[in-house]
Amino acid sequence: MSSAGRLHRLAGLTGDRLLWAALTLAVLLLWLPHSQPFFSSLFPELDRPVYSQEPFAQLLWQHCKLVGVSSAVSVLLGSAIAIWITRPIGRQFQPVVETVVSMGQTFPPVAVLAVAVPVVGFGELPALIALALYGLLPVVQGTVSGLQSVPESVRQSATGMGMSPWQCLRQVETPLALPVWISGVRTSVIINIGTAAIASTVGAKTLGSPIIVGLSGFNTAYVLQGAVLVGMLAVVTDMAFERLSRLASWKR
Repeated sequence: MSSAGRLHRLAGLTGDRLLWAALTLAVLLLWLPHSQPFFSSLFPELDRPVYSQEPFAQLLWQHCKLVGVSSAVSVLLGSAIAIWITRPIGRQFQPVVETVVSMGQTFPPVAVLAVAVPVVGFGELPALIALALYGLLPVVQGTVSGLQSVPESVRQSATGMGMSPWQCLRQVETPLALPVWISGVRTSVIINIGTAAIASTVGAKTLGSPIIVGLSGFNTAYVLQGAVLVGMLAVVTDMAFERLSRLASWKR
């Protein structure tokens, strides 16, 4: 590679917002365990200004795992439901399904957790149920909007070429609907990243643990540490989905 090419590539990397956001998150994870002098100066009245019950890196991993599993359930279930209600066999059920799915977001996640805990117990399982239900609506809406945005003339052309309904869905409708579908998934995942913090109220270890402990113990430093990490994780994820959406639009 020529020197001009290397300089161009370096300039592209230094201007990469996603890279800088990810590096910021990594630096925070490394710095927070050693940030006692900083938080002691901000909150001199606190004896323990830095959360130390679990490593921040471990909490980040558990938070991502909880969000990843619950979002995968939301995406798979929501996409399947949306595809079904946009086919002739399920189109008559679309208003009912959309109403039922919308009701899932009218209930606060805390209420879902309160109902799920007596049934399945404490831990990650009630949090997974609450997050999966809460993230369902954006996926359904995004998938339906994307599939319905495909021009009818395109479907007719695919049928005229001898494509089966399944081939038309897979090879024609899905690529055209992909950017809108990604937008729905993006909204669902970002919602789950923020909402997963309350899973710590039922025993799940997440980045919400410092926030919950801080609120119960009147420790503002803990709340700030957890909130900053949750916020940076949401920013990094949102930027990653933005890049994925641009890539999907470019390949159409």
